[in-house]
Amino acid sequence: MMIREATHKDWPAIWPFFRTIVAAGETFTYPVDLGEETARDWWLLPDPDRTVVAVDEAGTVLGTAKMNKNHMGNGSHVASASYMVASEHSGRGVGRALCEHTVDWARTTGYRAMQFNAVVETNIHAVRLYRSLGFEVIGTLPEGFKHPVQGYVGLHIMHKLL
Repeated sequence: MMIREATHKDWPAIWPFFRTIVAAGETFTYPVDLGEETARDWWLLPDPDRTVVAVDEAGTVLGTAKMNKNHMGNGSHVASASYMVASEHSGRGVGRALCEHTVDWARTTGYRAMQFNAVVETNIHAVRLYRSLGFEVIGTLPEGFKHPVQGYVGLHIMHKLL
């Protein structure tokens, strides 16, 4: 697997799993009916932020990550990131590789920490992954997310010093 800068040419490969993940309404705070053009604008970030794709040896897009500053001004020393992996490629280490990549990017870019603002507490695979990479839950917004199956569940704020 290789992780490289995403381009607009990658969007047709990203959009199908992006749309499926968002429409499921289980892990992202995006509108479940998010349109393709808006989704592309929200995900493919310009410099100095960054969007990457993980690809296999055949060039198939397995997953993607976007990374950016978490806040502006005096809070701009903290990075954030989001990840999506195509379901047919889950369980193969794609999410871990993308997360490690974003942490390395944040560290080498000069950020002092990374923070995830809205990790759905029922997304146990993501919570477990982030914890294994040194992130801690520093707070939970009770009932901050309306899960389509489990009802109102918490949104974790997760943090890692770099």
